[in-house]
Amino acid sequence: MHFVVTGGGTGGHIYPALAIARGLLAKYPGAQVLYIGRAGGLEADLVPKANLPFRSIPVTGLKRNLSPRNLLVFWQAARGVLLARQILADFKPRVVVGTGGYVCGPVVMAAVLLGIPTLIHEQNALPGLTNRLLSRLVSQVALTFDDARKYFPRKARVKVTGLPVRPEVLAWRRDEARRAMGIPEDAQLVLSFGGSQGARAINLAMIEVLKQFGGREGVYFLHVTGPGQYEEFCARAREAGLSIAENGNIILVPYLDEMPRALAAADLAICRAGAATLAELTVVGLPAILIPYPYAAGNHQEYNARSLEKEGAALVIRDRELTGSLLAEKLARLLARPAKLKAMARASRRLGRSRALDEILELIDNLVR
Repeated sequence: MHFVVTGGGTGGHIYPALAIARGLLAKYPGAQVLYIGRAGGLEADLVPKANLPFRSIPVTGLKRNLSPRNLLVFWQAARGVLLARQILADFKPRVVVGTGGYVCGPVVMAAVLLGIPTLIHEQNALPGLTNRLLSRLVSQVALTFDDARKYFPRKARVKVTGLPVRPEVLAWRRDEARRAMGIPEDAQLVLSFGGSQGARAINLAMIEVLKQFGGREGVYFLHVTGPGQYEEFCARAREAGLSIAENGNIILVPYLDEMPRALAAADLAICRAGAATLAELTVVGLPAILIPYPYAAGNHQEYNARSLEKEGAALVIRDRELTGSLLAEKLARLLARPAKLKAMARASRRLGRSRALDEILELIDNLVR
């Protein structure tokens, strides 16, 4: 039983592809999964570390404006289809699964030309151009957000499955996580972070927040600066008159290995609105103040965030409107209204899809048959 997964460019495309690949290997003992990515892309580093065989094809993305460079892009895409077609013909997969990114187009197109069943997974509420184009040709479309459905043609076979999350995210209970972190059961815990590398805008705003809430009884803060921004954060905090060491309710770290534990222990998150982050928030039922990354393709993070806000699971602050005083004001209002936080938590949990991977695997299984 052979399968091909493809997707690249960003972790948002790669990690779901890796989760699906691991799921296929677990579901079909003895199966082989080949990952096809872009030469020089992030996937070329991550996939071998996941112990999956990797093949690459050269592709680049279209410029959104009229540019002579797009001629090269079309030529590379056509060449990519030919190279992918040869790889697929040799490997003979039963199904090809794409999760988006430039490389997904040529590989899925080659599979369509060869008559191989295909599934694409769209992570965001605003679908990427590649997946919107492919949806007219593929066997099945899986979505993370129901809001994305309207961007696909009516004839497309579409199902909302959610986004696969790491198993560790579901492994912790709140009481266990709090004991491990030394957080009192009756205290409120705010978790703030900006992704694996941090977010400077969130860091700057959090200095004012921590200054206002530092030393306050009944509320704790765990703030993750990002490895490259920790020293700057500490320096700016000192300039603002904030001494982390003297405030026993503030935990400051450059990076957090135990994010699943922190998610289980927290009462509220302050973070960006990437699809993987929101999938983890909702699967544990954690309400959030979301600050979408403004430079994401097509501003898709704001679309993601608005999907949660519409359902009552989050508040949204645009990056350009973010200030420390505004964030502190929004936070104070929420912390003063436990009933509101609980309602947001219930709304968040309703959106969570702990069986996302199982549902995607069921769709693939239907294509195998």
